Amino acid sequence: MTDDRSRWMVLLYEDENAWATATPEQQEVYLDRHRDYEQNAAGHGVAILSSDALQPTAHATTLRAGEERIASDGPFAETTEQLGGFYLVEAASRGDVVDHARRLPPSYTIEVRPVAIIDF
Repeated sequence: MTDDRSRWMVLLYEDENAWATATPEQQEVYLDRHRDYEQNAAGHGVAILSSDALQPTAHATTLRAGEERIASDGPFAETTEQLGGFYLVEAASRGDVVDHARRLPPSYTIEVRPVAIIDF
């Protein structure tokens, strides 16, 4: 980066069945909130660098801790909310990212975490 801005992950958690069981009208409300978030980012001091939704956890493979890294199907732990997508953003402050993240659908639990810059 060339200025004092930092990168942040905006992680979106929700019961993945919420989307699967939503009506087309309810899905459009979700998409409208995401469009609003993306279209208004610059006005809130946030630059979106990347974003994507994730496939349901049934498609996940987890590598367990340890030297053997045993692989198993599905998520690491049973939870009521699953990581369903993310935005990688750049902003001057956590406050800018948090304030702007409030524009996303209210059903999400949102985790904002700074990205660690590691030189190898």
